[in-house]
Amino acid sequence: MVNKDTCIGCGACVNMCPVGAIQFDEDGKAKINPEICIKCKTCEGVCPVSAITIKED
Repeated sequence: MVNKDTCIGCGACVNMCPVGAIQFDEDGKAKINPEICIKCKTCEGVCPVSAITIKED
């Protein structure tokens, strides 16, 4: 899940996602495709503003 209020659109998560599950939405904020995401939490670690939280099912 991406907190749209916190996300600064820096692209760190987009660049580091190993499966390409993150893209920018129309507002320039990160958006995670849950069908592609493997929940590796790489994006959580690289986000400089802690805008991403990956929850296990």
